[in-house]
Amino acid sequence: MAKEENNTDKVNSEARESALGQEERKPRIKPIIEAADSLSLGISMVVAVIMGVGIGWLLKSLTGVTWTLWIGVAIGIAAAILNVYKAYSKQYKAYEELAKEPRYAIKKQLDDDKEDDLDYGEK
Repeated sequence: MAKEENNTDKVNSEARESALGQEERKPRIKPIIEAADSLSLGISMVVAVIMGVGIGWLLKSLTGVTWTLWIGVAIGIAAAILNVYKAYSKQYKAYEELAKEPRYAIKKQLDDDKEDDLDYGEK
């Protein structure tokens, strides 16, 4: 009897999936990855600087020259800045896509209202 219920559940889930269609099904893991990506910005900055200091310390221990440590620190800071820039670019792109949606296109509606007001005043 348990096998019959299991088969019935399987048939019902397949019917629901076919009813939803391919375009309406959303991936389950994508929102989790996006959230982790945005939360990890601070961590990636710290890791980049620590790795740069590690590279600098390694260069210093290999060469014996003190200023190579500062090269590693500079590399780490540059990597952290690059991480921030990449995150900013990604968020700005998402903002631009959101602004193109009709329900959020308030700027166009306001511009249309201004033109209507100007036309009314000129008559």
